[in-house]
Amino acid sequence: MADPFLEFRTVSFHAGGRAILDRLDLRVAQGEVLVLLGRSGSGKTTALKLANALLMPSGGEVMVEGRSTRQWNAIELRRRTGYVIQETGLLPHLTVGENVGLVPRIRGAEANPERIRGLLDLVGLPAEFAGRYPRQLSGGQRQRAGVARALAADPRLLLFDEPFGALDPVTRFELQNEFRALQQRLRKTAIFVTHDLREALRLGDRIALLHNGRLEVNCAAAEFRHAATPEASAFLAAFRGDI
Repeated sequence: MADPFLEFRTVSFHAGGRAILDRLDLRVAQGEVLVLLGRSGSGKTTALKLANALLMPSGGEVMVEGRSTRQWNAIELRRRTGYVIQETGLLPHLTVGENVGLVPRIRGAEANPERIRGLLDLVGLPAEFAGRYPRQLSGGQRQRAGVARALAADPRLLLFDEPFGALDPVTRFELQNEFRALQQRLRKTAIFVTHDLREALRLGDRIALLHNGRLEVNCAAAEFRHAATPEASAFLAAFRGDI
């Protein structure tokens, strides 16, 4: 791999007297979608939060564009990073358009209505949705709006924390397809957290399997079916017939 866009260098994170992450070594290339796969409590979301300095490592270094997160201005790093969570995080008192334009406004740029309409179109939402409030949208529509907001400042890095996990299977499948199409078009560097192996195989260029805070598998998505570690075998057995 060429110089990575994002790198975890022997990263550990401790909380409550236990190791949430234990000596994680992982590199993410520019334009790559890395899926962090694992059970609940495996350390996936912790790794995601370390990537944009919401958390700081107890040991080791997290490097973004060649610079440690300890050296970045944390606010600036987060503004350069798009973050999408399961419940979208849309502010309920703002319209969809105001939510999408929020980060550019925070950075001192004008929230261009044409730019907002373009972002909504990019994620499959009609322009008239800009004037609606989050409560007036379905779950899938809110997730699309959340992705549009994450893209608003043209971030170099996108972080997705199980964004489709609460959706019905049909909507989830549709959004997975839209994510793939969007990534083929934009080629953003992205980390996508999930506990669903089917989703990992559909969306990832590479899969990193975490188990009890340790990296157990790190391979191309197409090679994961041949992984022979105990935890990989457990995932493959759980989803056998679905992949």
